[in-house]
Amino acid sequence: MANQGFAGLRVLTLESRRAQEMAKLITNSGGAPVVAPSMREVPLESNTEALQFASALLDGRLDVVIFLTGVGTRALTRVVETAHSREKFVAALSRVAVVARGPKPVAALREIGAPITLMVPEPNTWHEILQALDTSKLLYTQGHRVAVQEYGVPNRELLAGLAERGAQVTSVPVYEWTLPEDTAPLRAAITALCRGEIDVALFTSSAQLRHLLQIADEMGAREAVLQALARVLVVSIGPITSEELQKNGIAVDLEPTHPKMGFLINEAAERGCALLERKRSQV
Repeated sequence: MANQGFAGLRVLTLESRRAQEMAKLITNSGGAPVVAPSMREVPLESNTEALQFASALLDGRLDVVIFLTGVGTRALTRVVETAHSREKFVAALSRVAVVARGPKPVAALREIGAPITLMVPEPNTWHEILQALDTSKLLYTQGHRVAVQEYGVPNRELLAGLAERGAQVTSVPVYEWTLPEDTAPLRAAITALCRGEIDVALFTSSAQLRHLLQIADEMGAREAVLQALARVLVVSIGPITSEELQKNGIAVDLEPTHPKMGFLINEAAERGCALLERKRSQV
């Protein structure tokens, strides 16, 4: 039988910045998209930590800098440029070990001409970061001074792992995720979930789940949402998001072979109907 894609399944996407792109991919794959933007990216009101990082870097008080996201790398560069030239920033980065977690920070660093000492392989979780550091022996010397560009919330496992390796760790928060200004679509999606009007739920970041549950709490519907997610196909972009889902008692039914949006939609569409039928037969 030919692959019919989602075959009309109602697919919830919590994307914000790429909501229209995701909806189009779902439609092209035979699904009925339910779009509920769940996040808004807001620069921190105070850039104190980022500017302190810049001073430490330019003064030679750092040994390793770890960039976790492309958006955060670009935002950090913009903050640094309010006090120092880009040339000085890049020159300072060339004097330390620069670690990039995956292709997005790699691309952002290459845009400014910064050298990259170590690229972390997929799936780009804190496990792979620590493993890559161990293999490269960048932290072989005790007391290495390491700065970590954060991506919305602190990666506590990564920070703890660095500290266990004897590093002096400085977190550099650059931006945070907040709820969208208009939460009506998210509230409507929660209502639809609880009514059994969603078949597939796509999660492409852990913050999406946190915000979904935050609004569910405000609506007094957390338990109903968790029960609803036990009856729909839960698709996670990758290990970091899957870990957050599992922490909240939500089973992940599908994770794509690569943590990218195209793979997520294609594999969910290809396998979704069969996986959902199997899941619902077991509930």
